[in-house]
Amino acid sequence: MNDQIPKWLNWTREIYSLAKAGLAYTKNEFDLERYRHLLEINAEMIASQSSLQKETIMESFSMQAGYATPKIDVRGAVVRDGRILLVQEKSDFKWAMPGGWADIGDAPSAMVEREVWEESGLKVKAEKVIAVYDANRFQTLEFYHSYKIIFLCKYLSGETRPSIETLDADFFNPDNLPPLSLSRTNGRMLEEVLAHIEDPRRLTAFD
Repeated sequence: MNDQIPKWLNWTREIYSLAKAGLAYTKNEFDLERYRHLLEINAEMIASQSSLQKETIMESFSMQAGYATPKIDVRGAVVRDGRILLVQEKSDFKWAMPGGWADIGDAPSAMVEREVWEESGLKVKAEKVIAVYDANRFQTLEFYHSYKIIFLCKYLSGETRPSIETLDADFFNPDNLPPLSLSRTNGRMLEEVLAHIEDPRRLTAFD
C-alpha cells in the first residue's frame, strides 16, 4: 500500500472487510451481532482519528451490502488539439475527467461513453484502456475499496455544456490546468493520458 496512507486507515479498512464478509456469510445470529458490533467499533476508531462523526461513517459502511468487493470508477480521457476535456464538479467546484461509478448491466466502454455524454455534452467512442488504478492509493478517506479505469476516447460530435452533475465543461492546455478534484483526477493520471497520446503503442498502466 501507499506509505502516505496512515496505518490506522489500512487497519480499519481491513476490519471493515472482515466484518462485511462475516455479515455476508454467517448465519448464526450471535455471530451476526458480533460482526455488527465490530463495524460500530471500527466506526468509533475512525471517528477518533478524523473529523467524521460515527453516524456518517456507519452510513458510508452501509453503501455496500454483502461481501465487500471493489467499486469501479470509469473516466474518459478526451484530447483535441493537445487539450484535454475536464468537467467542473458541483460537489467541490473543482475539475476532473468526466466519469463516475459503473452501473450494473453496462459494459465498461459503454458506461464511460455515456458518462462523457451526460457530463459534458460530447459524443465519444472509447478506443483504449489507458490505465487501471487502485483508487485507494490516493483516495485515502474512503472506506470501501475502488478501482479506477481510464479510457482514451475519440471525439465524435457535440459541444461542451454543463449538466445536472457538472457546472461547466471545457478543454484545457495541460500546462495550464484549473484546480483538480484529486479524488477523481490527479496529475499522475493526466501524465499517463498525455503519454498515450504521444505514443499510441504505449501499454496500459496498472497497479
